[in-house]
Amino acid sequence: MVGAAAGGGADIISRLIGQQLAAQLGQQFIIENRPGAGTNIATEAVVRAAPDGYTLLMVTASNAINASLYDTLNFNFIRDLAPVAGITRVPNVMEVNLSIPVRTVPEFIAYAKANRGRVSYASGGNGTTQHVSGELFKMMTGIDMQHIPYRGAGPALTDLLGGQVQLMFDTMTASIEHIKAGRLRALAVTTATRSEALPDLPAVAEFLRGYESTALYGIAVPRSTPAAIIDKLNREINAAVADPKITARLVGLGGSVQPGSPADFGKLIADETKKWDKVVKFSGAKPD
Repeated sequence: MVGAAAGGGADIISRLIGQQLAAQLGQQFIIENRPGAGTNIATEAVVRAAPDGYTLLMVTASNAINASLYDTLNFNFIRDLAPVAGITRVPNVMEVNLSIPVRTVPEFIAYAKANRGRVSYASGGNGTTQHVSGELFKMMTGIDMQHIPYRGAGPALTDLLGGQVQLMFDTMTASIEHIKAGRLRALAVTTATRSEALPDLPAVAEFLRGYESTALYGIAVPRSTPAAIIDKLNREINAAVADPKITARLVGLGGSVQPGSPADFGKLIADETKKWDKVVKFSGAKPD
């Protein structure tokens, strides 16, 4: 179950891992996209699913962000879902439409200040990493930008390419081919250091010390899923990301593999939840 539209980073990684797990386990994995409500529709569907190991959630940073973004939810992510395994962490890329006359982060900051309130940035919806990456950037620079949320990162990226919006902090997974083909202009990556996938591209932190925002991906299941099933899924997912072909593909998409235990993935989710709570409160963001 993927809480985002087709074409975004979560969808791409889900299909990559799903194909590999199908080969390892000898049975079909169906990728079901249920976008909307910042991934909460898909998340709640998995919370309510039978705890038999046959319904999995593609976890993203939105699940951690939503704990602060939404005043009330019909579930508690940490309480109601069991972490299974991490898959990858991917930087977002600060990228602009080719019509915007900037090539560096400082040039963009100057451009946004000179065009106060007239610069818009797209995201896959309130609470996505594209959204909070932009809010963190606003918080650290003091610039004024208009946030335009979409029902998924795929449609947002389409409008960035078409010039309906000027900026996006999109996952590298979804944008890297557009960047390499010259259809978008990348300014920086949002990790603390540069990415191997685009080594000549600076990190935002080289201009804004302390800036860091990454997209995380992993798998969770309903909380009462038996430990034996969770352990089996964990082993298979770790084996999938360790496969040289999958590792190379994830690195090629800008990611770094994140194998580990269910407890390791659970700690990562808890740490991300605490981090983004501060940004959400600063921004005053609310769900659509």
